[in-house]
Amino acid sequence: MSEADRVPSPAALPAVAATAPEEKKGKEPEREKLPPIVSAGASAPAGLDRGFKGQISTFSSVISTVNQKKEATENRSSPTHPVFPNIKNVRDLPPISLDVRQKQRISTDPLSSEMKAPVLPEPILPVQPKTMKDFLEDVEKAKSSGDWKTVYDFYLTTFDSFPELSAAFKKDASASFNTIEDSGINAKFVNAVYDALLNTPQDIQKTVLKGIINSLLQDWKGPRTKDDLRAYFILLQNPQFNNTSTYVIYAHLLRQTASLVEADHHFLAHWFKKLSQKRFKPLVERLLQFISLRLFPAKPEEFPPISKCSWWIPSASKVLALLNTANSLVHPPLIPYTDFYNSTLDHIDLMEEYHTWQSFGNSHRFSFCQYPFVISIAAKKIIIQRDSEQQMISIARQSLVDKVSRRQRPDMNMLFLNMKVRRTHLVSDSLDELTRKRADLKKKLKVTFVGEAGLDMGGLTKEWFLLLIRQIFHPDYGMFTYHKDSYCHWFSSFKCDNYSEFRLVGILMGLAVYNSITLDIRFPPCCYKKLLSPPIVPSDQNTPVGICSVTTDDLCQIMPELAHGLSELLSYEGNVEEDFYSTFQVFQEEFGIIKSYNLKPGGDKIPVTNQNRKEYVQLYIDFLLNKSIYKQFAAFYYGFHSVCASNALMLLRPEEVEILVCGSPELDMHALQRSTQYDGYAKTDLTIRYFWDVVLGFPLDLQKKLLHFTTGSDRVPVGGMADLNFKISKNETSTNWLPVAHTCFNQLCLPPYKSKKDLKQKLIIGISNSEGFGLE
Repeated sequence: MSEADRVPSPAALPAVAATAPEEKKGKEPEREKLPPIVSAGASAPAGLDRGFKGQISTFSSVISTVNQKKEATENRSSPTHPVFPNIKNVRDLPPISLDVRQKQRISTDPLSSEMKAPVLPEPILPVQPKTMKDFLEDVEKAKSSGDWKTVYDFYLTTFDSFPELSAAFKKDASASFNTIEDSGINAKFVNAVYDALLNTPQDIQKTVLKGIINSLLQDWKGPRTKDDLRAYFILLQNPQFNNTSTYVIYAHLLRQTASLVEADHHFLAHWFKKLSQKRFKPLVERLLQFISLRLFPAKPEEFPPISKCSWWIPSASKVLALLNTANSLVHPPLIPYTDFYNSTLDHIDLMEEYHTWQSFGNSHRFSFCQYPFVISIAAKKIIIQRDSEQQMISIARQSLVDKVSRRQRPDMNMLFLNMKVRRTHLVSDSLDELTRKRADLKKKLKVTFVGEAGLDMGGLTKEWFLLLIRQIFHPDYGMFTYHKDSYCHWFSSFKCDNYSEFRLVGILMGLAVYNSITLDIRFPPCCYKKLLSPPIVPSDQNTPVGICSVTTDDLCQIMPELAHGLSELLSYEGNVEEDFYSTFQVFQEEFGIIKSYNLKPGGDKIPVTNQNRKEYVQLYIDFLLNKSIYKQFAAFYYGFHSVCASNALMLLRPEEVEILVCGSPELDMHALQRSTQYDGYAKTDLTIRYFWDVVLGFPLDLQKKLLHFTTGSDRVPVGGMADLNFKISKNETSTNWLPVAHTCFNQLCLPPYKSKKDLKQKLIIGISNSEGFGLE
């Protein structure tokens, strides 16, 4: 499959909120879902923040020093909080309920205003007169004098309780900030306090942790207030939690945050989206590191036994889902979706995770597949491939059993999807074969060209894909329109009697994913978003498929000029009705005839005005990308899913589908050099050294042409360059000849050129003029 950058699909992952145990009993009315969870990956930070590593002793030693409640400082009226009596109390709090991903994607609208979440009461807060300027001056004085008492008192007071914490950083103590878009927190002050904390003496850092411990142990009664939410929001940003010695405290903070009700999660998600990238990314990295080190601890003795803290990873995953949701609410996102990937998960039993998710979908059994945005595309490919292999084996076994039960002689060919096609009738033969063998689509593919000897060891299959795609997408064929401005193909809106060829293209894409073939297809990101709408084929045939919400961004990826024109219409400051004289109609040319379509009933009589132009633009885009091509795309959708139907598709983002179908556009020619195999050459031969000197010095466009020349595509498989199995063979011909490529085997045949200049000249000519010759 394949996909690209898109607006987060509303049909995505589950809401991240978990209902607190006591609220389950009351069976509260179900709140609205969180915005959809989107997908990405990040590796854990390489090390701890400066000035902190080694300063804080283990959590156990911190706890042992807390034998009684700290004396209340003068002129403060904060409530008394219990202290950790011993570490057992910390570890044995009741587990949170797990947020399990639905087996069906749920269409939800992101909550965009505080009207969708109840406004929480604003209690009277303690007064914190210290300003950021005062604090920074105190820190500078402490550094120069060595007297940290004033700074110590500030941290002691601020982190002593949730009310104190909220009061210290609130922009205006008298303002309620009852809005989902503004936390009311002075973010710069929070950053300054945390940046300074890691460079303070150890006793100050321990004091902060002790205050957090007491706050987390508070006996909560009733719903959390907005100031409690502010406190969680502030504490989650604490850089002390980079240190494994603080992980027990961090885990309880994560569990309490994950256990908040859904309405509270909406506030936190919208507040997190306001953070800068510099502050947001470390939050994600910290959580990924926490999960990785709990899975594979470098020092197991640092953590409680896994049986005592089985809730650590589920809690962290829920909070990570909150951040992922926050990231999806911003356009463009704060960080790429790939920064949410956790590469550590590539080393666990992914199929066990997948089967757990399949078997216990909506139960309380945790699986990382409930939070697929943390699973890398490479790991997802493994899940899809193994799931495909199991389906292939199952279907092949059933065919064998059927033959034996009918007392027929088994034939090994029955274990494969065997395609026999003529080169002169490639499309029609392929269509006939796939229609006739619809029940065999999930078997291993083998291709035979009529009248040609040879076994298909993978090369013929790839050649069949290459030739078929090239023919179907040719402009003269009329199925797809190529847009030069965006370098992509889109579905022709021309009406026809039979849409089976669009189904064929869908089957081809499905077979490519199923058989790990990378296709040279140029569809826009919107196509893959539509392909996952919904990700599982609905049982009701009357349910629309391939319909998704579309914006000017989606249109811009296909028809940038038209998208720009519509954007200009939206921002036009004059009188739209008088100056444009448009109605709710769209005109299209079909076979030389201009046809008009109403965007809404009676649209030809409804003028476009300043008041209704947003509706006009939205209906126009929806018509172009959804309604006008519905039958074509529906056939394409059903073709694709006839091969790839699997719950594993629900793990994928549209961008990831695109990478599975077309490969990644990120080239690493040094990686290609390391993995290249040689036939007739050694990597130390002069010609090979010339070749890599030239190729590594090529600009990106020539490197892409070389890749396209030798493999049939300028993209890289999910597994990277090593998965290309690229080979350079010695071509014992005249050095006046150009290089030749066997695209079916990713093989370059290179004559033994005597000079780097000659090699470079011949190579550029070959890769720049490869259409029509040089390809075999």
